[in-house]
Amino acid sequence: MKSLKKTMMAITLLLSVVVSTAQIKNTKTQQITENQSKPVFDNYFLLKDALVKTDGKTASVKSKDLLTAITSVKMENLKTAEHTVWMKVLKSLTASAKNISKTQDIKKQRELFKSLSKNMHELIKVSKLTAPVYYQYCPMQDANWLSKENAVKNPYYGSQMLSCGKTVETIK
Repeated sequence: MKSLKKTMMAITLLLSVVVSTAQIKNTKTQQITENQSKPVFDNYFLLKDALVKTDGKTASVKSKDLLTAITSVKMENLKTAEHTVWMKVLKSLTASAKNISKTQDIKKQRELFKSLSKNMHELIKVSKLTAPVYYQYCPMQDANWLSKENAVKNPYYGSQMLSCGKTVETIK
């Protein structure tokens, strides 16, 4: 009877260790997945801020940083929905970031930013976010962009028409 009791306790202990290990692994996988997109989004916002300031040189540098973040994503760590969208937009995201980085002509950068923002919007909608992101629209350019702030700061016109536009969607 005592040996059966000891065996049951050993099995219970073993099972609790296995379950704990699985939970830790699951938490680490979730953290890796969540961290995959964050550098991409962070660098996108830094690029957007450079365009708001009409700073072509900084926009070029931030676009190179964005390109590095894009190429660093390990697709096998993305959740299914994010992976599906990532595969759809990857080529265009990469091309836009690369082309923006190759020029300091703010007009060209802003034109290329339109496609980048469209694809980034698709990606951010399926990603887990820790804070809301605002999808904003400029009627003068018929173009959108993403922002961490609800206040409009237009990357297509900078100080010329800084507050031109409106928030059309809040992504949580």
